[in-house]
Amino acid sequence: MDNTQTESSVAKSAIRKVSIRLVPFVALMFFINYLDRTAIGFAAPNGMNEDLALSAAQFGFASGVFFIGYIILEVPSNIALHRFGARRWLARIMVSWGIVALLFTWVQNFEQLVVLRFLLGVAEAGFFPGAILFLSLWVPAQYRGRILMLFYLAQPLTTVIGAPLAGALIQQHGIFFGLEGWRFMFLGVAIPAIVVGIIAWFYLKDKPADAKWLTSAEQVWLTDALESERKKTEATEKHVSVRFAFGSGRVWMLSFIYFGFIYGLYALAFFLPTIIDGFQEQSGVTYDVFQKGLITAVPYLPAAIVMYFWSRDAGKRGLKTWHIAAPAIAGAVSIPLALFAGSPVATMAVITVTACAIFAALPNFWTLPTQFLTGVAAAAGVALINTVGNLAGFSAPYITGAVHDWTGGYEVPMFIVGGFMLVSAILMIVLARSGRIRTADAQDAASTAPESTR
Repeated sequence: MDNTQTESSVAKSAIRKVSIRLVPFVALMFFINYLDRTAIGFAAPNGMNEDLALSAAQFGFASGVFFIGYIILEVPSNIALHRFGARRWLARIMVSWGIVALLFTWVQNFEQLVVLRFLLGVAEAGFFPGAILFLSLWVPAQYRGRILMLFYLAQPLTTVIGAPLAGALIQQHGIFFGLEGWRFMFLGVAIPAIVVGIIAWFYLKDKPADAKWLTSAEQVWLTDALESERKKTEATEKHVSVRFAFGSGRVWMLSFIYFGFIYGLYALAFFLPTIIDGFQEQSGVTYDVFQKGLITAVPYLPAAIVMYFWSRDAGKRGLKTWHIAAPAIAGAVSIPLALFAGSPVATMAVITVTACAIFAALPNFWTLPTQFLTGVAAAAGVALINTVGNLAGFSAPYITGAVHDWTGGYEVPMFIVGGFMLVSAILMIVLARSGRIRTADAQDAASTAPESTR
């Protein structure tokens, strides 16, 4: 359907209801997921490392071991979601990780911390790609970027809201049966996962035909549009199996593109606390944990706003290659520049550009896999892409730290981050120009090219 074509009243109503009824709830799940995953970063400098007698190396290992269990079970979990239904599987994932997250409240030593972090990765495996797949199965491709953008708003807002919230919970030292503040914080972020997971079992529906909050006409329109897309994809791609997804050059290319973005995202999260500590040294002041949370949130509110308008533009114009490649280039240039900004305000401004760049690209990126994947192939392909991205989450802190120790500074590590994001931009341009991914500018170029060059 042409993006300029007037939408029918049924289509508008159906998409609006999905946006209101499903997206905020799944975004809330994502908010809780990201907060539970990153809670250890708030706890470490606020009593946990001292109480558990953790060295820097032990904390780094405990943080990273999460991704081992997550990566191992990411693809199997998403295939299980396809088999058992998103409603049941997403609810199961939430309750499982909520129970594991709750146990962090009573962790006593390094060994227990490592076991729980590994189990948290196992429990959370499949949630993010499962949520992406779930929402993709509810809306036709034309509206997918808008829906995924609304969902993805939860990630930057997790830092905007979550960092000060975690700081506020940590400050409640001894308020609940004498628990240390960092233990109370783990308790406070774990219980919502269990509660929302139970609600999800009853609230979510697997497909439009099951949604009583849609009219019959809206159910028919969504079902027919999604079925038509599925048949078209299967007719074009011929094979839509797990083997097809794992053997697809496009899936692997998208995986490497995503790796660069996630490497930048985790490097940013890793680098920002160091910058804030530097601010304290420069200004001669000391921030408490709540103030640090507020400063950490600064780049992410503009990032959420930019992501909204950037994705909205992609929806109006049609997704173009530069909607993904341009932010990657902006991130590649800005993240090393943060080292040379010269003042706290200038540094935060550059870091804000980096955050805006990364978050502007991600919702648009996730519309690409389901252009050519459907059924179990979509479940496996989306999970594989996210798995490769999470390898960046595992490797970015270690590479950054190792290169810092080797060179004595953060200059080289940040140029490495910029290099990965530049590679993502180049790969995106190559993939679009090859014609193997449908972007509006590539399609326009193909339609106007001489017959002999097509």
